[in-house]
Amino acid sequence: MAQVGAGASAKPRRADARRNYEAILKEAATAFAERGEQASLDDIAKRAGVGSGTLYRHFPTRQDLLEAVYVESIEEIAARADELRADRDPGEALSLWLRELAEQMIRIRGLKALLGAAVTDGGSAVMSACSDKLKTAADRLLSAAQDAGAVRRDLKRIELLRLTHALATAAELAHGGSEDVGRYLTLLLEGIRPPS
Repeated sequence: MAQVGAGASAKPRRADARRNYEAILKEAATAFAERGEQASLDDIAKRAGVGSGTLYRHFPTRQDLLEAVYVESIEEIAARADELRADRDPGEALSLWLRELAEQMIRIRGLKALLGAAVTDGGSAVMSACSDKLKTAADRLLSAAQDAGAVRRDLKRIELLRLTHALATAAELAHGGSEDVGRYLTLLLEGIRPPS
């Protein structure tokens, strides 16, 4: 559960406050994806089954809510890396995570645009923390896959993340979205395997 920004309230302790917080984040993610800047905070509160006052207690500004939704999505994909590492062999874990990461990149692209310079210039402490979580997750998966001989030893984390970003962008531009991610990822994985 993400709690970010100076305007966000302290971590909810009561079960009902936690449920409200999570419901607001879920509905906000959907609303921002569907309507972008036009998403109404009052409508998000209504869809989450809470009053506007509850939403504003958790997220005093639109920026606070946008940041929380963004952070939640990054935390989910970073946590997913650990789950995959525990359950799959290193090469498969990396492959599955890269696919999920690319799909997540497509889903949050509009959110990043709404956040504006806070995301693109990397100056925000919140966004720096998100970047660090993603890098740490990628490092763990990449190192394990390299140790297992599933990917090239000379592949750097930044190269892997940039290539994944590029394939997400290509899939989105081709209007295939997640459908094209699988094909592009297969091509990417062929390129990062160690030479025979």
